[in-house]
Amino acid sequence: MPSSFSYLKTINVSFINIKKDYNRSMDTKLETFLTVCETKKFTVAAEKLNLTQPAISQHIRQLEQEYNVKLFARVNNEMVLTKNGEIMYKYALRIQSLYSNLSRKLIDSKKNTRNLTIGITHTSESNITPMILADYSIENKGSYIKIVSDTTKNLYEKLNNYQIDLAIIEGKVNNKKYSSILLGTDSLVAVMSPLNPLSAKKIITINDLKKEKLIVRTLESGTTSLFVNELEKNDLSLDDFQIYLEIDSVYSIKDLLKRNLGVSILARSACKKEINDKELVAIPIENLDLSREISLVYIDDNVDRDVLEDISSIYHQKVS
Repeated sequence: MPSSFSYLKTINVSFINIKKDYNRSMDTKLETFLTVCETKKFTVAAEKLNLTQPAISQHIRQLEQEYNVKLFARVNNEMVLTKNGEIMYKYALRIQSLYSNLSRKLIDSKKNTRNLTIGITHTSESNITPMILADYSIENKGSYIKIVSDTTKNLYEKLNNYQIDLAIIEGKVNNKKYSSILLGTDSLVAVMSPLNPLSAKKIITINDLKKEKLIVRTLESGTTSLFVNELEKNDLSLDDFQIYLEIDSVYSIKDLLKRNLGVSILARSACKKEINDKELVAIPIENLDLSREISLVYIDDNVDRDVLEDISSIYHQKVS
């Protein structure tokens, strides 16, 4: 079976370009504001938008006068958002996404197509998730998927700002703002090279891990967050371990592990192929409950029910 990565390379998972005749541009002042937020300088924003610097300044001044607030403060020659500017930024992002979604939906309706932006975690990049989304796109003619990879925290933020239609996320969905469909469960395990002496064990202890050089995902990742939470229940922290490398890329971590350059805590699903090929070994950790749910997460009315049902059905078929 082709790897998830090969599916990403061979299957078309991209947006249809939005045609200009359907491009309902939002308030140009908000567009200017968002560009200044991104570039942090009026001069760079002017160049990016093909406007003059005075025009950029005027747009920002008009917004400030309209809402009677100060949006930026100048710090070390950069424009930094004020508290009111942060509020403006949050809602401007949503407005931008809604305008873009409107254009997309109108074109989809006209051409009888369906464009979707789906967020996945970096763990999901390494398991069957890309393959499932590719299969959905193939089975549903006229469907095009853009995959966005990010941390769990950022994916929720993108859902909240309507920047993605839905997300496939590991971990419990606690916020009532979001709806979810349970896809299955996964668990974190200690992953290492078969050359590591620990690989002969059926289960390893915390003390075993303390003796190893650890490679961990970034602290913002759901994987490391779950690991840290379980450690805290045992009056432990990451400071109790020999962590020598922190990387967000699961692919990079697995490559280092294959070279016997340490041990890591990863989702079993993200290492399934390497485990089957005997390139890596995955072992549970004693006294730590590292299981977690995998769910389709979305905001009601932002995605059609049949999309959710189809993706869920394909997921269960692949897993079984």
